[in-house]
Amino acid sequence: MVKLVGIAGSIGEQSYNRMLLEFIRDHFKKTVDIEILDINDIPVFNEDEDHDDNPAVHALARKISGANGVILATPEHNHTVPAAMKNVIEWLSNNVHPLDGKAVWIVGASYHTQGSSRAQLHLKQILESPGVNAFVMPGNEFLLSNAKEAFDADGNLKDSGTVGFLESVMKKFLTFMRVIEMLDAPDPKNSHEEDMESKHPVNTTVPDVDMTDPEWVEKAAEKTHAASGGDYVKLDRGLLTVDQLNYFLNSMAGELTFADDNNQFIYYNKKTDAAHMLAPRTPDQAGDPLSAVHPARVVEHVKQVLYALRTGESDVVSMPAQTGPNQHVMHYYRAMRDENRRYRGVNELVIDIMPILKYYLAATGQKLVKDPDAVPMSPITGLDAVTSASKHSDPTKADATSGASASKSVEEKPAADATSGASASKSVEEKPATDTTSGASESTEAVKPAAAEEPIDADALTGASEETSSETGYTSDDDSTPAKKPAAAPKPESESADTDATSGASES
Repeated sequence: MVKLVGIAGSIGEQSYNRMLLEFIRDHFKKTVDIEILDINDIPVFNEDEDHDDNPAVHALARKISGANGVILATPEHNHTVPAAMKNVIEWLSNNVHPLDGKAVWIVGASYHTQGSSRAQLHLKQILESPGVNAFVMPGNEFLLSNAKEAFDADGNLKDSGTVGFLESVMKKFLTFMRVIEMLDAPDPKNSHEEDMESKHPVNTTVPDVDMTDPEWVEKAAEKTHAASGGDYVKLDRGLLTVDQLNYFLNSMAGELTFADDNNQFIYYNKKTDAAHMLAPRTPDQAGDPLSAVHPARVVEHVKQVLYALRTGESDVVSMPAQTGPNQHVMHYYRAMRDENRRYRGVNELVIDIMPILKYYLAATGQKLVKDPDAVPMSPITGLDAVTSASKHSDPTKADATSGASASKSVEEKPAADATSGASASKSVEEKPATDTTSGASESTEAVKPAAAEEPIDADALTGASEETSSETGYTSDDDSTPAKKPAAAPKPESESADTDATSGASES
């Protein structure tokens, strides 16, 4: 839901402008979430003081920064804005600038017939001044005159025509806000223009903190006074503490990565240390521009993925990384969009799907068999619209995004798996014995050592490179990326193989 904050420019106990904001909040509660902020504790502005020294100023700036838009309700004192409203804006344009680039709607109520018209005009000029740089919605002035008689005993506006006009202006403000939010959205014209250096800040970028600082998370959190530990965070359908969010994300089956719409790598779920991750990450990488976490050889391929997701050519791009008889690691890149359909970054999921496949075969008593009529599909999905890659390209050749081969080199081209198009068995000279558990036969008469895989290049978004080693399994060929702990290589077995203890499937 769209989040707005409202500020009444009066600190009096009885305020018709606060009543107007309360009516707007209650009347539109099914459409927008409006929080009315209190300015009674904001001190008199002193430019020698830092807002960090005052919790009321800090809290106000943080609430405004986290909102999609702002509603300011101003009285009119002596033909201009009241001192309390001007004082707040002074604080919010000195050391902090939460109104910069923010959509603002001005409303006002007054005792007399002009409905704070002159105060609204002056306030608009103040908000558009250098240092404030707010985007004030033009026209559509909501001027509530004769405020003493405008509300009933329950605080509702009496006149239906006034309510109808208010509804029309709110609708226009929501449209105006969507337009304003797109002004800072990166807009590359092709994949080559994707900014891997993260040089075009968006409205969630933390300013004045070096992205490449190893302590970026700690310094950015201090800069923004970020919630932590037991602080509660309101979500769409839930309320969790920061600790609970970490427990939740770290318990996910796969590895998660978040890169924002400025192509800045800002999060990964640190479930374990890098040496034991499928796509190794280290804590000091959080905050880096994507160029800093990828070798130069894959940058153009990364740009293709980002551009496809940003433009909506694809919602998901997927590709394999490490592959082998006991491992098939997939990388899924999914576009994230806000309620206005603006691209907000990419969510990467890295997961080994082989345990899921083994479980399914064992639980259902099925087996993978060769399909002589199948045409192998490209191991990469979601990039055809950008790269013109064929969906029927040869999977033994380098993939279109990372240059990584998704298939083992084999002496005899295996037939495709009937489900996925991937071959699950080696060539055989005679029909193997049937698996006694599932009825599936996956053995060969003479088991040969697996042929060495072609080098797996860095994956398209993580920059992690996996290469098969004949002795140790999968390792990294990128000096900057920690090597992964390899899975144990399968041992050759006799013709009559025992059942796999985990899945019930024979792999001999």
